[in-house]
Amino acid sequence: MALKLYNTLSRKKEVFRPLKDKKVGLYVCGPTVYWFAHVGNLRTYIFEDVLKRVLEYNGYRVKHIMNITDVGHLTSEADTGEDKIEIGAKREKKTAWQIAKFYTQVFKKDIKRLNIKPPTFLPRATDHIKEQIELIKILEQKGFTYKIKDGIYFDALKLKTYGRLWPKKMKIKAGIRVEMVPGKKNPKDFALWKFTPAGVKRQMEWNSPWGQGFPGWHTECVVMAVKYLGVPFDIHCGGIDHILIHHTNEIAQSEAAFSKILAKFWLHGEFLTLKGGRMGKSEGNIIILEDLVKKGFNPLAYRYLCLGTHYRKRLTFSWKALKSAQNSYERINELIAREDDKKINKKYLKEFIKAINDDLNMPRALSILWNLLRDVKAYGKRNTAKEMDKVLGLNIRPEIIIRPPVGKIKIRGESPVIKVIKGPRETPKNIIKILKDREKARNEKNWQKADELRQKIKKFGYLIEDTKEGPKINPVRSSNN
Repeated sequence: MALKLYNTLSRKKEVFRPLKDKKVGLYVCGPTVYWFAHVGNLRTYIFEDVLKRVLEYNGYRVKHIMNITDVGHLTSEADTGEDKIEIGAKREKKTAWQIAKFYTQVFKKDIKRLNIKPPTFLPRATDHIKEQIELIKILEQKGFTYKIKDGIYFDALKLKTYGRLWPKKMKIKAGIRVEMVPGKKNPKDFALWKFTPAGVKRQMEWNSPWGQGFPGWHTECVVMAVKYLGVPFDIHCGGIDHILIHHTNEIAQSEAAFSKILAKFWLHGEFLTLKGGRMGKSEGNIIILEDLVKKGFNPLAYRYLCLGTHYRKRLTFSWKALKSAQNSYERINELIAREDDKKINKKYLKEFIKAINDDLNMPRALSILWNLLRDVKAYGKRNTAKEMDKVLGLNIRPEIIIRPPVGKIKIRGESPVIKVIKGPRETPKNIIKILKDREKARNEKNWQKADELRQKIKKFGYLIEDTKEGPKINPVRSSNN
């Protein structure tokens, strides 16, 4: 069951073989930290986390680099407009450095809540200005640059292989993909170093051999990828919107400077959309993770929602779909609480591995998990589900939920976690203990003891109803009510 990945570079699935034995160099484009990452952005990071987990599950040691873009990302792909960090600083009346630091911390919190494994290194663009200047010097020495009024540009026509990632017969025309900056030779050309405009004082600017200014966004990623992973490295990831411009321009600089393509495999995640179209900060229609939490959703329910659609297919977000995902996620935890066989079900695990190694087919992987849980004859459900969760990253654990949801108390022990919901009056601790003992008896198929405990709970003034969703408990209604 060899691992196969869809390589945007070749436009087909390929068997993955690392450049160095069992070591994998993985670079992913991180956030531009001028505002919150929305759930569409976070879908890409979930896909990349799944990739990392699949690589590790296949026995590879992954060196994972995710950059922080804290300078140089302009509002226009045409190398015009303001720096997004500077815009954030004006919006919130803070320094650019404060903005970058604050939204970096928010991003770290978000990926932790989504159970995304942290990268090996999280380098910032502003810590690598010297290296970026050195790369531009190399490109200049090799004749790939020219200077105009607003900066130093890469001359794309000098590189015959420019546009490796593009679909066949792809063409660029000014006014369609990009605007033409005055003095720019060709629509394909892009900024390597932007000069600070006359009369403008930027918060983030540096001296260079060409003048005061700041680096281009595409140069930052090349420098950080090469510094931490070398060239070439194994896998480069990002959103599908990076194919035509950002990643194309990364490859161009690498080939021009080092005569090597930057990475062997290029993987791209599709958009998350709303019914009205694409979600985006420029469109002003973003939903952030905190919005989900405020509405009572578990962040891992959003992760579950993302796993239900292949990373190369568009996913349409809706609150209804998220609610369904949360119900399914909770149901998995409830089902594995009912069985504690210590074995691993090799049949289902083999099918699962086949799915994840087929270009990260997580929808198929989830369906295999559900087939296991619904199979009345299957053994090892709990342990097999937890083994699968090494890739799914859902942090599944045995759990019984006592509804309706008003508030909850968690009880942890050898038996399943029991979430007891507060009703008109709080469920006493002694009732919780009996509930736990009863669930253990039911798991052991000791029906007589389970019934005795049910009657004991009734004497304390509570009734239990066993349903497909788990046991429900309510206070006995008084005849005077």
